Amino acid sequence: MPHVDLKFITRNLTADQQQAISDDIIAVLKKHFNSSDDSVSIMMHEIPADDWKSEVYQPIIQANMNSLVKKPGYTMD
Repeated sequence: MPHVDLKFITRNLTADQQQAISDDIIAVLKKHFNSSDDSVSIMMHEIPADDWKSEVYQPIIQANMNSLVKKPGYTMD
C-alpha cells in the first residue's frame, strides 16, 4: 500500500493537472510494486518558493541526505 507525499514549489495546478500527475504516479507504482489503484494514496503539497528551504530542504532533504535514493543537484546553505 504505497503512499506518496509529493512536495513541490507552487505551480497553481488545476484539478485536471493534479489528476494527470496522480495517474502517472499510480502507473509507476502499479508497474514496480504490483499495486492496485485502490491501494495507492497520494498527497500533493504546493510549497511557496520562499518557504522551500525551511519547510522541505532543511528538515526533509538535508536531514536525510544519506538515505535519499535520488539526491538533489542543488544545495541551500
